[in-house]
Amino acid sequence: MPGLKAQDIREMTEPERDKKLQELRTELSNQRAIAASGGAVENTGKIKTLRKAIARFLTIMREEIG
Repeated sequence: MPGLKAQDIREMTEPERDKKLQELRTELSNQRAIAASGGAVENTGKIKTLRKAIARFLTIMREEIG
């Protein structure tokens, strides 16, 4: 579910955010490994979408700290 909106992320609790962020990072790692090994990537834009979703999570988490 990489296409999360900022409002959806803000409504999550801190443990939910941490868990989802870890899931996204794991999925990104898996997609990069597939691409690096020369395997057929299901969706070529998925890596970019995952990177943006992770950045969105980190940005919102930093906003709430400071």
